Amino acid sequence: MQTVVVVIHLMIVAVMIGAVLLQKSEGGGLGMGGGAGFMSSRGTANLLSRTTAILAAGFFLTSLFLSWYAGYNRAPSSIIGTPASQTQPAGGANPITAPTSGGILDTLKKADEQQQAPAAPSGPQVPRSQ
Repeated sequence: MQTVVVVIHLMIVAVMIGAVLLQKSEGGGLGMGGGAGFMSSRGTANLLSRTTAILAAGFFLTSLFLSWYAGYNRAPSSIIGTPASQTQPAGGANPITAPTSGGILDTLKKADEQQQAPAAPSGPQVPRSQ
């Protein structure tokens, strides 16, 4: 469904770009405002203006549909903590829980300290200088 709408959206964009480029420049912004091209009659200008307006409305509607469809099945989630029903991740890492006091920086600092905590020594260790 989404692929079909994206293809229709891209076709509307291509045709709308062509319709805008075919229109006569009335302000002469690029220095090419005058001159008699093959699209010089007023009736053709009305047709191109209407076509551009219809294509713009189609572009707007397909954009709205695509944004709605992208968020249709999205469940709310938190970047701070993990849900209580989630099991502990592989590798023995401790999940970060939501802060009860302090801010997010304190929680991240505690999680970093837990990950960097040295394991119990398995034998004699060489003293480290500080």
